[in-house]
Amino acid sequence: MLKSNPILLLAAILLIVSLACVLPSTATPDPNFINTAIAQTIEAGVTLAAPSDVPIILESPTMPQTFTPELPTLSPTVTLTPTPIFTPTPLVPLISVSVATNCRVGPGRQYDRVGALLVGEVAEIHGVDPTGAYWYIRNPDPGPEFCWLWGKYATLIGNTTILPVYTPPPTPTPAPNFDVNYLGRDTCNGSWWLEFELKNTGGIQFKSVSLTVRDIETNTVLSLYADGFKDKDGCSDPVTRDNLNPGDTRVVSSPAFTYDPDGHKIRATITICSSLGQTGTCVSKVINFKA
Repeated sequence: MLKSNPILLLAAILLIVSLACVLPSTATPDPNFINTAIAQTIEAGVTLAAPSDVPIILESPTMPQTFTPELPTLSPTVTLTPTPIFTPTPLVPLISVSVATNCRVGPGRQYDRVGALLVGEVAEIHGVDPTGAYWYIRNPDPGPEFCWLWGKYATLIGNTTILPVYTPPPTPTPAPNFDVNYLGRDTCNGSWWLEFELKNTGGIQFKSVSLTVRDIETNTVLSLYADGFKDKDGCSDPVTRDNLNPGDTRVVSSPAFTYDPDGHKIRATITICSSLGQTGTCVSKVINFKA
């Protein structure tokens, strides 16, 4: 497509004028010819600049085009639901207590205490006794690595069904010991003696006894050395028991006073031994009382 070029149009006009100027002086140029040529040249330029088959669109300078941007479509906001935090079950079951509880070398009060689980503390469980009443835990205190805890006040965390059942250690042998109580006076034919109850609270058997009573007010001292344990009941024949086994109780009578010590202050020293003749392992107790 040809476009209008003002430079070419001006060049064409100048060419026509120059041709007219170089013609021989004898021939006067025809003004009509020159004007006609200029008009035809201008008409040809306009015709070439604006072909009839191309529409001319006129726009008003006072009406600028308006561009309306297309707004993006927003996706709806997604509300996220927080995922609950998963609390894993501990591989080793744990134990805590609501009341401070002693921890011992065995499942029972007869075993030595080696620690304690306090309120707020947590310990690992590594076993259970056959009764299910005691738990074998890691000792929360310095000492043996493990100990036995009574489960009365316990709270358990984790799967305890996987725990091994441990056979408790043998019950420890208690140290030799006994308790003594004054029972009262007894009499026969003008003689008076004192009665004592002995209870073996230790772990060994006793076979002999020595007994000394002192009347503080008269400074009278009576002593007895015997194998076995003799109980005099009034004027009846005395009853003698050879042994005092762990957990058993025996009554022992003192030597007789020739007077009634009623109301007197008495000090009694009693020694019992594991062998005859007051030998072997011996334990002594001293008590003060009024007869």
